[in-house]
Amino acid sequence: MAQRNTWQRDRVREALAGAQGFVSAQDLHASLRDDNTGIGLATVYRALATLAASGEADQLQSPDGEAIYRACSSTGHHHHLICRSCGLAVEIQAHEVEEWAKKTAARHGFTDAEHVVDIFGLCASCSARVD
Repeated sequence: MAQRNTWQRDRVREALAGAQGFVSAQDLHASLRDDNTGIGLATVYRALATLAASGEADQLQSPDGEAIYRACSSTGHHHHLICRSCGLAVEIQAHEVEEWAKKTAARHGFTDAEHVVDIFGLCASCSARVD
């Protein structure tokens, strides 16, 4: 069954597109609350899950285990470099990771394997501020 588009999902999509880097559902909800949209936190979670499932949003786990999201600017499988300080995210292709994942899965008898690889660190700007 196709998902119907709702004004709430559209508003979450717009807020996500306007966010800098990856954001949590709670942070996105706070910005929507500040705009007096009347959209509840549960609706934000549902909308983000739908956007992630459709490929319109990237979802990953932050280093502390929280689900974070951002509007996806590319289609297909990709990975990210993410700054732990400012949230800057860079989409990267990682052919070496793809080969490693396939070989590792095959070596253990796995087929149709999938993987998620995201690299967290400090971007050049944040690194320069630390020095």
